Amino acid sequence: MAALSSRYALRSVGRNARRTLLSVAGIGVGCFLALFMESLNRGRDELFARVGAESGSGHVRVVPRGWRERRDPRLRLADWRADRAAASALPGAKAVAPRARAQVLLAMGTHVVPVELVGVDAAVEPRAFRFVRNVVKGRYLVPGEQGAVVVGKVVAERLESDVGDDILVSAVGKGGDIQSGMLRLVGVVSTGSEEIDASIAQVAMEEVERLTGLPGAGEVTVVLEDWRTADAARDLLARRVAAGDAVMTWGEINPEFRGHLQQDAAISRFVSGIILLIVFLGVASAQLAAVLERRREFAVLAALGMSTGRMVRLVLGEALALGLAGGALGLAACLPVLWRFSRAGLDFRRWMGSSYSFQGVIVEPILYGDLGAWVIPYAAAVALGATVVASLYPAWFAARTDPAVALRVAQ
Repeated sequence: MAALSSRYALRSVGRNARRTLLSVAGIGVGCFLALFMESLNRGRDELFARVGAESGSGHVRVVPRGWRERRDPRLRLADWRADRAAASALPGAKAVAPRARAQVLLAMGTHVVPVELVGVDAAVEPRAFRFVRNVVKGRYLVPGEQGAVVVGKVVAERLESDVGDDILVSAVGKGGDIQSGMLRLVGVVSTGSEEIDASIAQVAMEEVERLTGLPGAGEVTVVLEDWRTADAARDLLARRVAAGDAVMTWGEINPEFRGHLQQDAAISRFVSGIILLIVFLGVASAQLAAVLERRREFAVLAALGMSTGRMVRLVLGEALALGLAGGALGLAACLPVLWRFSRAGLDFRRWMGSSYSFQGVIVEPILYGDLGAWVIPYAAAVALGATVVASLYPAWFAARTDPAVALRVAQ
């Protein structure tokens, strides 16, 4: 009986080829737009998470307890070596970078620049902080090197210094005394953003320890292979770090940037919802028109004893057939576009230049879409979900057809 109903539904779909083709085309267009928007949303999420993490915050960071509330660069980890070992053992950890920070004054002649001096492990820092790879003068720090500093282009310009110059650095020590030292400028970094170029000053971690009198690292930053695993990595790492230390994700470290991302995501989801609503209304209109045209047919079926449930299943079966055809059409048309989008991306350099910064994060001007196995179930969910939901009212209308009234009207 089910097979008979399926054959009848398919036969009904094929009887009016023009209406069927228009319905399938409408579903296909809606499915195409929904797939493209979802690829755009996923690509945007990956872009913001990646550039945010590689701009210094990392995907996950081990911090001293109390840092979340105070954000004090003088705080130090209870056992940074144990924390680094635990972070390195995380599944999918791409880079693990310990750092120590201090507020200092850099001076050369009569020029003084306040900056946050960051002590790093030069062997791993370029993998965790992508900006220091852009050395336009000189070189980056050598592992184990003492008395050397790398600064941003704006810092060097304000100091009127060049590679090879000696710069005086002053900081408040552990007991409140002013500690000073000389650093040789070995490299200048340019990111394309004045805001970020004015904030970069890196030395070996031992230099910060000597200036401040505070031993060890103040954070261990972790960059993951997959940003979507950040929450799971945080929960796992929180059970392994030294007592007295805590773990935060990139969104908790930079809540303003996360809020901007969530706002963009909400707007994109709203646009996707409008697309799905258009598909829904189009399918509902087409299905209702089809039901109204076939009132006499449904009346005959009801008079012959077809139950209300079977009649509903008949209309929904027709909707499923249309949904499958429309979803397949939308998927076939969208796959080449998504493939191109995932490799060439959307280039916004004409409107925003080579890059722009927000909350200390440089955002790349090329947005790449996401293409993966998710496209098939997503296309099926959009096409079948929209057609079935949109066909519920027409199915209910068909099931409530009064044979006597419908046949009399038809005559």
